[in-house]
Amino acid sequence: MVAAELAYRYASPSVVRGLDAGNEVLLATSGGMTETGPATRPYFFSGFLTEPAPAALGMLACAAVARSRYYMPASVLAVILSDPVVTSTRDRLRFESFSSCCGVHARLDLLPPALDAVPLEAGTTNVDFNAAMRAALAGAAISGPMLLSVGSAELVVDTFGGSVTERKVPLPVRWLKGFGEVQAIARRMRLIGELTGAAAQRFVRSLPREAKRPLWAVPAGKAFTLAITARPGAACLAGPHRLAELGPLLRFTRRLRVYGPEVEAGVTEAPSAWELDLGSARFTLTLSPEKYRGFSGEGALLGVLGDEEVAADAVLLRGSLGWDWRVNISDAASRAGLAAESVPAALDYLAATGVVGYDLAEESYFHRELPFGSAVEAMHPRLVNARALAESGAVTLTEGGAVVSGGDSEHRVTFGTGSEAGDRCTCPWWGKHRGNRGPCKHVLAARMAAR
Repeated sequence: MVAAELAYRYASPSVVRGLDAGNEVLLATSGGMTETGPATRPYFFSGFLTEPAPAALGMLACAAVARSRYYMPASVLAVILSDPVVTSTRDRLRFESFSSCCGVHARLDLLPPALDAVPLEAGTTNVDFNAAMRAALAGAAISGPMLLSVGSAELVVDTFGGSVTERKVPLPVRWLKGFGEVQAIARRMRLIGELTGAAAQRFVRSLPREAKRPLWAVPAGKAFTLAITARPGAACLAGPHRLAELGPLLRFTRRLRVYGPEVEAGVTEAPSAWELDLGSARFTLTLSPEKYRGFSGEGALLGVLGDEEVAADAVLLRGSLGWDWRVNISDAASRAGLAAESVPAALDYLAATGVVGYDLAEESYFHRELPFGSAVEAMHPRLVNARALAESGAVTLTEGGAVVSGGDSEHRVTFGTGSEAGDRCTCPWWGKHRGNRGPCKHVLAARMAAR
C-alpha cells in the first residue's frame, strides 16, 4: 500500500566534477527541516573530506541499500527509493537509507575527523543520488582529495525553463513505518562482540551467501563462530546476503562491532546491527529478525503510539531536542518539564515517528526529522482498528483484563502483571505471534479503555 507520493525537487542534479587536485561532489538537496524551520533546499556543508575513499564508498553503500530489495515475493514489484536522507548536526553528517523490502536500514556517519570544516547549519533533507553521480563517485573514491557540498549557497530561481529536477516517488506505508521503528528497536540492543581489522575481514568474507534459516554469531575469543541455534550472548544473522554492502568497505575497516538484544536459548530470530569502524567514519547495517520480515510489521511500539498521554509528552520533548550531535536527554526533559519516568516512552514515540535516530556506538539519540510528513496513526491499521473498538463501546473491563466484542466474535484480554509486555488475548492473531509482533488490536483497545 502506498501512503503518499513524494516529489523530490532539486535545483539541479547532483554531480561530481574535477578540481585541479581532486574532485568536487555537489549533492543537491530537496525539501527538509533546519534549525530555523522548513527549507526548500537546505545548504548544510561545504568542505574537504579528510579520507575521501571510505566516505565515498560509504555513501555509495547507503544508496545501494536504498535501491535494493533483499526479499521479493514473485507477486511484488520493487519500489526504488534511491535518495538517502542526510542529517547535519553541529559537527557531523549522517547518511541514512532503508531498503525497499523494509528489512535493512543503513547509516553512514561522517564523524568530525572526516570533515575539514564544521557544518553550516543543522537539519535533515534528501540528497539526489542519480545514476551518473553514483558512477562518477565510484571513480572519485580512488582518485585524490574530495570537496563535498551538501546543498548550494547559490540562489536558484525556479522558472518553467529552469534546471529544476523533479522525481515523484511512491512512499509505501511499510517503508515509512519501518524507517522510524528501527530506531526504537536499536535502543534495545547491546554490544555482542567485536573483531579487529583482519579478523573482521575474514569473518565477513567467510559468510555464506544464503541460509535457509537465521544463523547466530557467537563470540569466541578473537573470532566469531556461526551456530544454527540461539544461545545467550549471540547475535542473529538472518539472510547473510543482506550484509553484502559491507564488502567494498572492508579494506578500510579497523573494527567490526555486532549488536543485538538479549536472547535466550530457544529463541528463533532477533534483529541485529553490524557496524564497521572506518576511523573517521562508521557504517552500520541493521537487519530485521528474518530476511522476509520487514521492520514495519514488528509493532512493538503500538502501545506507546496509542497512548494519548505519551503522545502529549512527546510533543513537549520534541520542542526541546535541539540539534547537537547527540540529544542530552536530561536537559531536554528538564526544558520540557517532563518527569524522568515519562521520558523513555516519549523517546520511543519520537523514534517511531521518525523524529529521532539512535546511535548504537554512542548509545545516544540524535535529532532528525524524516522529510516525509505522513500521519503516524494512519500508518498503523492495528492502532486505527483498536481506537475504533475502544470508541464504539466494544470493550468491557473486567478484573485484570477485558472482554472485547467485534462482529460475531468475542475475545478475552488478560493484562500482564507489572508491564504491558505480558498482555495476552484469545484471538487467533495473538495465538499465532504470541506477543512477538507487538499487541493485537484487542489488547490495544483494552489498554485504551483502561486508561
